[in-house]
Amino acid sequence: MNNRNIIIDYLTRVEGEGSLFIKMKDDVVQDVELKIIEPPRFFEAFLRGRAFGEAPDITARICGICPVAYQMSAVHAMEDACGVRVEGQLRALRRLLYCGEWIESHTLHIYMLHAPDFLGYSSAWQMARDYPDVVQRGLQMKKAGNAIIEFLGGRAVHPVNVKIGGFYKVPMPQEFASLAEQLRRGRDNALETVRWVAQLPFPDFQQDYEFVALGHPDEYPMNEGRIISNQGLDITAREYDDHFIEEQVPYSNALHSRLKGRGAYMTGPLARYNLNFSRLSPLAQEAARSVDMEATCRNPFKSIIVRSIEVLYAFDEALRLIEQYEMPQQPCVPPLPRNATGYACTEAPRGLLYHRYTIDEQGIIRDARIVPPTSQNQKMIEQDLRSYVERIIQLPDDELTWKCEQAIRNYDPCISCATHFLRVHIARA
Repeated sequence: MNNRNIIIDYLTRVEGEGSLFIKMKDDVVQDVELKIIEPPRFFEAFLRGRAFGEAPDITARICGICPVAYQMSAVHAMEDACGVRVEGQLRALRRLLYCGEWIESHTLHIYMLHAPDFLGYSSAWQMARDYPDVVQRGLQMKKAGNAIIEFLGGRAVHPVNVKIGGFYKVPMPQEFASLAEQLRRGRDNALETVRWVAQLPFPDFQQDYEFVALGHPDEYPMNEGRIISNQGLDITAREYDDHFIEEQVPYSNALHSRLKGRGAYMTGPLARYNLNFSRLSPLAQEAARSVDMEATCRNPFKSIIVRSIEVLYAFDEALRLIEQYEMPQQPCVPPLPRNATGYACTEAPRGLLYHRYTIDEQGIIRDARIVPPTSQNQKMIEQDLRSYVERIIQLPDDELTWKCEQAIRNYDPCISCATHFLRVHIARA
């Protein structure tokens, strides 16, 4: 009898605090538990009793890497409650802000968190000794993404220029000149990134997923769209609670999401790509085909390629938005609170992000619900690990542990940006 347990006490080089437990018996995986051990943060409780206009600034503090996603989901949900619709150049500026977040978040993941796994390095700093130009390219691209957020949001982390109905201040067209030049260089670097990551060594691991993401008739989804899947789901954000459910598991402080009657699903870049390939810009589609990426990809390890394609798209889309920009007559469509519930989903870098708020006639938040991408992906991460480990179960413990870490980072889980897994214990029966 061959019993082995893989125990990883602390997951880092991801965002937050988590651990992993895998139990094996006779070369069969018996149990997989991805444990998120970070203490509950109670943001939904913090929001209750606060003025509805405070939601964008409070929710931005949920994440330092993707604050724009939380702000955008909050403002869209509040506008839904107030009956406000933001169109034209204000909508375009929001999309531009989201481009900045996709660029900086994806680039951080590609170069600092995930690429070292494929190349056998324990950290990006070790990788930089052998690939200094590559890492420098990544840093320059991330800087360009941060520049968009700082330009429109007032600062690169936790932007302060976003409000319900629009912005506190909007730029004049001539102010975009230096930013546009930086983005053109970034687009060239993004194209090189697609070519570089496509050459990384990928295991042959194809899975049958239900992909869930936003879909939009006219654009690659960021801020708006219907919630769709490759298995027939097609709903509005208002219908989210009718189709998705969150459950508490005894070993994790984060809830697990599933589709009612269907189970685990995948959200994030791979889901967006599979459901919306035709909405990518011609440049991004051409780049994908040039590295033999089809419109359908079911290998989660190739999500790093998909992220690089989304980075290229975000640079291309940002430049398009800047070229077509005309200063709006006013920076904001003033919202008037009413007794209502508002719903919204946007596409955070890591996937679908759901917000729901109930406010009263004075604009006081009476109820709040936020479902982040990582809680939606947890069940699928565990299923991936179960299937993947069974294929490589004969590897030595240290190699098996490394492969498990890499498989988790395919999803870029929002548990904490650091350097690597700090401690690994392997118990043998």
